[in-house]
Amino acid sequence: MDRWPSGQILSAIVAAQVQAVAAVEAAVPVLALAGDVVAERMRRGGRLIYAGAGSSGLMAQVDALELPGTYGISADRVPVLLAGGDAALLEIPSEAEDDREAATAAVVGLAVGPLDTLIALSASGRTPYAVAALLAAKARGALTIGVACNGQTPLLEAADHAVLLATPPEVVAGSTRMNAGTAQKCALNMLSTLIGIRLGHVYDGLMVNLQADNIKLRGRAVRIVAQACAIDEARAGDLLARAEGEIKTAIVLNGFAEGTPADARARLAEHAGDIRAALAC
Repeated sequence: MDRWPSGQILSAIVAAQVQAVAAVEAAVPVLALAGDVVAERMRRGGRLIYAGAGSSGLMAQVDALELPGTYGISADRVPVLLAGGDAALLEIPSEAEDDREAATAAVVGLAVGPLDTLIALSASGRTPYAVAALLAAKARGALTIGVACNGQTPLLEAADHAVLLATPPEVVAGSTRMNAGTAQKCALNMLSTLIGIRLGHVYDGLMVNLQADNIKLRGRAVRIVAQACAIDEARAGDLLARAEGEIKTAIVLNGFAEGTPADARARLAEHAGDIRAALAC
């Protein structure tokens, strides 16, 4: 392919990426089951812990970093065990993926327990760090999810929920940041979005637990409340001000004209943050 025209090279890459995303479709049943179970465990105080090395670890890190702002899930509830530690975010140390002891120590250091879930990612399904992290978490009673692009591998065979992403061969052999990375990111998007929905952080397709901590997001929060309540943005802004910026509280407050923000928060707390249930009671 190094002799191909540039356009042909890129077209081949795009075609492979499309196939990589399509490969995730077969994993929908196991992702759906795992997402429901993880959400229930998180509702009871459990954490979703990611583990991986190299490109797989970076895909995990990206997914975890997006959850606090998008769904209001605090960062300490979605920690990432990355082979090589934080330094691997700047330069990936290739030898770190073989460090089983570091993975086990990281699981122990997080005091992983029965309410927690650990999701380990490895394109090959054999990466020692990912496998060791999963086994250590399982030994401590945690639920485990394995994500790999090869079947009949140690990671998938050990996992409680085995997510096989049967991606096509890489256009550049061995470059798992491409097809495998794309499929892993897609699968993680699906899983974490489902968890966010099941935790009540999505209402009518809107991110109602959004953390509005900059100008752009504060404007988005107003539009979310306006759309959710079918009111104008001025009214939505007033509700948000009364709710001290809490989108869920503002939406519930709109449904009960005589209620106070404290009443709205109490209704939400009674129904585990579910807006629909809080409005129906």
